[in-house]
Parts: sequence; structure tokens; C-alpha cells
Amino acid sequence: MNTAWLVWGGLALGSFAVLETIALLNHREGDTLSERLREWLGIYPVKHWRLATSAALLGLLVWFGWHIVFQQ
Repeated sequence: MNTAWLVWGGLALGSFAVLETIALLNHREGDTLSERLREWLGIYPVKHWRLATSAALLGLLVWFGWHIVFQQ
């Protein structure tokens, strides 16, 4: 199973690297993952749900960090 997770991680990182590189090289606004996330979360342009989605993302990141470091 370890190999499957490593392959999955490599594919995820590789596809991110390809898509992000293309987005950075074409200089079109809204193509990078950061810009997409800001739109999806309602941060920019500002949407009424931005506080809820931002809190949910931060909560997920805090939980995941805690989960990995303290194995809970």
C-alpha cells in the first residue's frame, strides 16, 4: 500500500507542477491555484460566504497538522 500512496502523491504533485507552471507562464489572470482558491472560497471577488469557507479551510489545515504531528 505504501507504493500506491507514493504513486498517488507523485501524480498529485506532478499534475500540480504542470498546471501551475502553465498558469504562471501564460500570465492570464485567474489561472493559478491560489487565484482559483480565492474565487472558490469567496475571498476575491468578495462573496457573503467568505468567512465560513475561510474558517472551514483554516480548521481543516489546523486539524490535519495536529493529526499528523500528534497521531490523533
